[in-house]
Amino acid sequence: MTKRKSIDKRQDRHRRLLIGFLCLFAVCLVAQVRPTERRGRQSDSLAVAVQDSSVPVSLDQRKNKKTKVYLLHADRGEADKRVRPDVQVLIGHVKFRHDSMYMDCDSALLFEKTNSFEAFGHVVMQQGDTLFIYGDYLYYDGLTQIAQLRNNVKMINRNTTLLTDSLNYDRLYDLGYYFEGGTLMDEDNVLTSDWGEYSPATKQSVFNHDVKLVNPKFVLTSDTLRYNTFTKVANILGPSDIVSDNNHIYSELGYYNTLTEQAELLDRSVLTNQGKKLVGDSLFYDRKAGYGEAFDNVIMTDVVNKNLLTSDYCFYNELTDSAFATKRAVAVDYSQGDSLFMHGDTLQMVTYDLNTDSVYRLMKAYHKVRMFRTDVQGVCDSLVYNSKDSCMTMYRDPILWNEGQQLLGEEIKIYMNDSTIDWAHIINQALTVEMKDSIHYNQVSGKEIKAYFVEGDMRHIEVIGNVLTAFYPEEKDSTMTGFNYLEGSVLHLYLKERKMEKGVFIGKSNGTMYPMDQIPPDKLRLPTFSWFDYVRPLNKEDIFNWRGKKEGEKLKPTKTDQRPDIDRRNLINM
Repeated sequence: MTKRKSIDKRQDRHRRLLIGFLCLFAVCLVAQVRPTERRGRQSDSLAVAVQDSSVPVSLDQRKNKKTKVYLLHADRGEADKRVRPDVQVLIGHVKFRHDSMYMDCDSALLFEKTNSFEAFGHVVMQQGDTLFIYGDYLYYDGLTQIAQLRNNVKMINRNTTLLTDSLNYDRLYDLGYYFEGGTLMDEDNVLTSDWGEYSPATKQSVFNHDVKLVNPKFVLTSDTLRYNTFTKVANILGPSDIVSDNNHIYSELGYYNTLTEQAELLDRSVLTNQGKKLVGDSLFYDRKAGYGEAFDNVIMTDVVNKNLLTSDYCFYNELTDSAFATKRAVAVDYSQGDSLFMHGDTLQMVTYDLNTDSVYRLMKAYHKVRMFRTDVQGVCDSLVYNSKDSCMTMYRDPILWNEGQQLLGEEIKIYMNDSTIDWAHIINQALTVEMKDSIHYNQVSGKEIKAYFVEGDMRHIEVIGNVLTAFYPEEKDSTMTGFNYLEGSVLHLYLKERKMEKGVFIGKSNGTMYPMDQIPPDKLRLPTFSWFDYVRPLNKEDIFNWRGKKEGEKLKPTKTDQRPDIDRRNLINM
């Protein structure tokens, strides 16, 4: 009986040795395969780290700082000094320490010669009370201090969480990076990308390829993005789109503060809102205040109303749908085939909502206003266009030209129909002049003049109050037959092919018809005659060249003269 027990004990010992040898042999095979895989992954990871880190990685520096990886605990350990003298098999509640980093797992292989280990199952890395990293697998190199974690990896640094399946963490430079897709989350934003890195020390992260930042108020997609989890600032380094319910921003360079919701964008960035597109060499945008500013080579396009605004500075309030532009500001209306160009020192557009289905806009221009279109040109000190009644009012010394016709007065109202002049109302000291040649002019003056247009051509003129006329009747071959000087109370003039065809007085009138060789010199010009062709805009580039009236030719404004103004201190409340 005693002999039988001795035999059983020897057989049991042999079985345990055999099982242990087979386990160790299997571990050796895995270890022989994994170092090759690790070396490949490690070299790739180091290449990425060297390329993207601001501080060069030196292996010599890492070796100079090497310290031993300590095994603190394991439920069970096995080793075969003859087969793999440098490998220990550790099973159950395994715990390592390297400097200030503690690492736990279910089981591990410890490589004493290379000061490294592989960890399996419920891997946890902990440094202080601020950094925790979890995963299913870990290879840790104590010489380079690089940890390679795989499968269900989670890095937690205070309020920041990084999720991925492949994470390399460099302890020397406190930098973790993934290369097979990952997600970084903080209190406000969720960022995903194909490749990314995060530094727990600086809170700075970098993302490349299919980057997406999701915020409750907007979504940012990009090719390259830097983001700081402490400042909440996203630095745009490549083609990026920021889309919200209110607007769309496109930029390739700049930053967006997700906390203050302010952005500074460069390189011809674009802000689009409700059919309006604002482009500039640089943009500033405040989402909370609801306004944007554009600087240098600015273009603001309204695709709905078919007009645009160009300048070197533009302020846009998206809450009130209003804009303010200066520095070579030009408003362009392209709703018709022929565009109208208007320049002023300052241009302003304001939208008014009457809390009904009615919305109308005001466009203000001041000072030194000049406008050009092929069929009409004008100058004045200031101007207001009201979309409610399609009326454009010119203030202070306004002059309007239509082909050979010049109209002026103290105030001119122009009523539009589909961006084409329907009729014009000249108020106080009204005068219309048609140049025949350098000496002869058809002239009509009165208290007010109403001019009616058909397809952009002046066809009918109504002169009301204190009417004076001086004009030259013509034959069909345009030969002037005399000079007619008349006075009356109401006059109707009719034009054909942009020339005066006939005139009809309403009520009493008197006057004289003079032969061409007997015209009195004092009758050639009406008392209010003025010919301001020298200030007339010649083309769309000439609208920037202000030419004032000559001394003594400036009309005096009346007490009722008004012009638009703006309080620059209240731009945000426009």
